[in-house]
Amino acid sequence: MRKDFGEKRFVANTKRKGKIMGRTIAIANQKGGVGKTTTAINLSASLAAKGKKVLVIDADPQGNTTSGFGVEKNDLENTIYELILSECSINECILHDVIDGVSIIPSNVNLAAAEIELIGVDKKEYILKNEIDWVKDKYDFIMIDCPPSLNLLTINSMTTADTVLVPIQCEYYALEGLSQLIHTVNLVKERLNPELDMEGVVFTMYDSRTNLSMQVVENVKNHLKQNVYNTVIPRNIRLAEAPSYGMPIHMYDPKSAGAEAYMLLADEVINRKDV
Repeated sequence: MRKDFGEKRFVANTKRKGKIMGRTIAIANQKGGVGKTTTAINLSASLAAKGKKVLVIDADPQGNTTSGFGVEKNDLENTIYELILSECSINECILHDVIDGVSIIPSNVNLAAAEIELIGVDKKEYILKNEIDWVKDKYDFIMIDCPPSLNLLTINSMTTADTVLVPIQCEYYALEGLSQLIHTVNLVKERLNPELDMEGVVFTMYDSRTNLSMQVVENVKNHLKQNVYNTVIPRNIRLAEAPSYGMPIHMYDPKSAGAEAYMLLADEVINRKDV
């Protein structure tokens, strides 16, 4: 059962003078299989490898980001599910340093029931944001892996975020799903989070051997006003293998094309001047 959301939390407010609060990026695409979770894991790990302190929030009931960091998702006492139902504090559900520099708020299949449990809860779109505000200034980056659908968990993620990063697979229907997602981002910005902006688009599963991949990249660049990252994530067998070993790609095979691409993407994210 949920506890009352008005209940006082025994969590110290961690705001420190002079410290910039963590930049929060929601990684979202309602279309599955586009490299969303792969990007959440490997961009977070690459940012940490470059000396940044990163909190990853797994907001996807599939829990693949959790297991991708080597965490056994079905053995957890506290997850994001307990957090948003107010059954634990944020400090109780963060798993610290699952790899060097990366902490995670984990997820598992229980999260799928959250939307039903939250029916009738006041201001339910802000639950995650209110929790993350307690710890935001402890991290350089907070990365949220959104579910592959436009539901309450995705809305919570976007209400919490500063920006939305959209991984796009280099395939024919790429633009179709993107326009729907941008519409959702604009609605959240208009009604719930005026500060929300597009982080940009990153191309994934790029195959330089096919004309289609190149055409999709050019097509999206021509149609989009949003920032399109220069780094393109290649279709890479080592990237596909790494999650089954519970490792980010830079630990599993640091010399692979996938590892090098996510390191370059991390540099681009760090060096963005307009955020």
